[in-house]
Amino acid sequence: MIAQFTKKLSSLLSVVNSYCQHKAIATLSVKQSVLAASILMAALVLATRYTGGLQFLELLAFDQMVRLVSNSEPDERLLVVAITEADIEKLKQWPISDQTLAQALKNLQQYKPKVIGIDLYRNIPVPPGDKTLFQELRRPNVISIYEFGGVDSEGVPSVRGVSPKQIGFNDLLLDPDGVIRRHLMYAYEGEKKYYSFSLRLSLKYLAQQNISFKRTPDGLQLGNTNFPALSTHSGGYHNLDDAGYQVLVPYRSVNVARQVTLSQVLRGEINPNLVKDKVVLIGTTAPSIKDIFFTPHNAGHSAKAITPGIFIHAQFVSQLLSTTLDRKPLIWFWSEWEEALWIFSWALIGGVLACRLRHPLFLGVVGVISWASLGGICFYIFLQGGWIPFVPASIALIHTEIIAYCYVLLRNSLHDPLTDLPNRDCFLKSLEVAIALSASRTRLIANSQLRQNMRFAVLFINLDRFKIINESLGYQVGDQLLKNTAKRLKAGVRSRGTVARVGGDEFAILLLNMSHTSEATQLADELQQQISQPFHKDGQEIFTSISIGIAFNQSELNYHPVELLRDAHIAMYRAKDLGKARHQVFATGMHTQVIKRFQLEADLRRGIDLEELYLVYQPIVSLITEKIAGFEALVRWNHPKYGFVPPLEFVSVAEETGLIIPLGKWIFQVACRQLSIWQAQFPASPPLMMSINLSGQQLTQPDLVEYVEQSLKKTGLDGRSVKLEITESVAMKDVEAAISVMLRLRSLNLRLSIDDFGTGYSSLSYLHRFPVNTLKIDRSFVSRMEDTDEDAAIVQTIVMLSHSLGMDIVAEGVETVEQKAKLQALNCEYGQGYFFSKPVDSNTATALLQSQFYTADSCLVEEQHKMPQA
Repeated sequence: MIAQFTKKLSSLLSVVNSYCQHKAIATLSVKQSVLAASILMAALVLATRYTGGLQFLELLAFDQMVRLVSNSEPDERLLVVAITEADIEKLKQWPISDQTLAQALKNLQQYKPKVIGIDLYRNIPVPPGDKTLFQELRRPNVISIYEFGGVDSEGVPSVRGVSPKQIGFNDLLLDPDGVIRRHLMYAYEGEKKYYSFSLRLSLKYLAQQNISFKRTPDGLQLGNTNFPALSTHSGGYHNLDDAGYQVLVPYRSVNVARQVTLSQVLRGEINPNLVKDKVVLIGTTAPSIKDIFFTPHNAGHSAKAITPGIFIHAQFVSQLLSTTLDRKPLIWFWSEWEEALWIFSWALIGGVLACRLRHPLFLGVVGVISWASLGGICFYIFLQGGWIPFVPASIALIHTEIIAYCYVLLRNSLHDPLTDLPNRDCFLKSLEVAIALSASRTRLIANSQLRQNMRFAVLFINLDRFKIINESLGYQVGDQLLKNTAKRLKAGVRSRGTVARVGGDEFAILLLNMSHTSEATQLADELQQQISQPFHKDGQEIFTSISIGIAFNQSELNYHPVELLRDAHIAMYRAKDLGKARHQVFATGMHTQVIKRFQLEADLRRGIDLEELYLVYQPIVSLITEKIAGFEALVRWNHPKYGFVPPLEFVSVAEETGLIIPLGKWIFQVACRQLSIWQAQFPASPPLMMSINLSGQQLTQPDLVEYVEQSLKKTGLDGRSVKLEITESVAMKDVEAAISVMLRLRSLNLRLSIDDFGTGYSSLSYLHRFPVNTLKIDRSFVSRMEDTDEDAAIVQTIVMLSHSLGMDIVAEGVETVEQKAKLQALNCEYGQGYFFSKPVDSNTATALLQSQFYTADSCLVEEQHKMPQA
């Protein structure tokens, strides 16, 4: 029995310990997981690459880089004699006769070319003139082409009787996608050697410069220039056929050589300088002959595959000559292990970025920048002659970034990214383990002293004044304050429990293995002292405090983790109500108060549905004409059981629960309907206005502008007759968002007002950016105008400021004739308060308007008995 108990207890303790150590383990696993993900993704990419799965994409990348670096200048050592469609139509035959070709060769020879290459199969005579052509083909500077079918057979044989040194095989090699990127220069079988057409032409051109040609084990050598042969895994190729000696072709451009037509040659209408000491290639460019191919310049565009074979041969010759004579680099490659290291490096970069950048937008932007940097590096190296993996590195970068980011999201589901503390879900899981452990101990241990050691407490902590600090000093300072608070809390708790961040500025502590409840209150006092010490930021001291709620477990009760955390939360709010910077232990009565508030919420929902709420209207009077210029709509609630419910009570509940959204829509609709009735009954210039309050939640309502627009259309009101009042504190919560919504509302011609201006929020720096028409001076300043010069000066300053910004002023809380006189002296446009009228129902307001409309010289309204203001 004891052994079973010990085993079970050890198991439960290990679970608790694992949750307490979860943060350190998770932090270490991030680095390990990034490395593992990078290795795994690099291995997958390399495996796919070596099986040829990425060859098509890599060749497309190669084509794109070739197009970007191609030189538009033709090679002056080359001349192409093109047999065009017009030439064939003029000669009226194809193939052209031996006599015509022989005449062209004779005409060219008189201009002394170094070498002439004929890209036409002439193994079958085309009379007349076959003997004449045979003589011309045997000239030492003429190279003919034949089709190389393999080392044992010929596809299309050469002209019989021509020296083997004057023939070369057709060296056009098609990649699997039909594009020509390679040049088969040379092949051999035993003592039998096979030279490509382009190589023969180049060797003939270089012969007078004593540049030798030889074969090496790794490639070919022209003079001092080595041409390494492509291997089966060179560059982006994989499982490449290894026939003969092949090299990649860095295409110059489509216009690799100057061009004349066969007709011009036959008529002798060419500049001799174009031929003298040049490599002259004769071939067809006529589309009907279909001797056209894909190259990197037109790869993937079947309609633009217009590169004739003669120009591809010219590309090959230009490459050989430029590399040998001009020292232009050949395309080089990394070894396989270097490419593997390169791909792994970019996979690692993707993983690191995903872990460092938590926001998906930032990660996406930086990911695109990283991918563009990768492309830039590959392109720069390509300019230097190197072809290194771009597509595999891109795949490794992007996919590792995605995998690592998904892992970060998973980890963030258990940890707070800012403070690196366990989050609410993780804390509740730890609390669940602690409750289960406590219940198990209670059942197994009868000793009362040991039972006391099973106690634990939950401390719910909220930073006092954090919202003000955050909004006044900026979010960066607020974030740093949260980080420093987390560090101090962890230092204060040490190994006695677990600290978690369970909300924006809310933390929770699970204090384990207490011998007495005083340990929790003692810890609360210690934390109060630590947090009360100033925080330093850029030489500035920031002071704050914390309100703490404490809830103890009761092993005899069947607690749920959420309930225990809720009780501590309720106690924290009680501590705030009692003055903040203190702790409060949860008592059952606190929960009763919360239940009462929940009941108020339920009644409010029902009251909105049953239309128990109604509007009253307080006149806004022009201080110039002393007539009613409009009204402010105010909501009231007549509860069927409790009677009149003060607005401060139910409006705050509506704000917290989101009921302010349907309530605000109802208020706006009813107020607009009433205004349209009054404007029809009492036409005026300018027309009567209606001020309607807009709460913080309404300001962030997605369909706010659309609903306002629909309501205006439904009631037929001009938007200039409706003024929306936004409190200064609401506008300053998120300045940029508030400005954006205000601008959209202004597009409907609505007028906007800042309510309670000057009550403590620093909006002066943003005031010129707010698209508002009116400032409302808070009643606290107006009521003290007669008592202190300071308040009078504040009112005067606000009036002058608003006028300089093109705004008008409404002064709230006007109660005496002296206050009205002072406001008139300051050129304040409008007044509102008990001096003019209390908030009244629509019938009374209509009577006030009738009195004003029909009796211009009568008083606006008689003195009314005092009652609480809205």
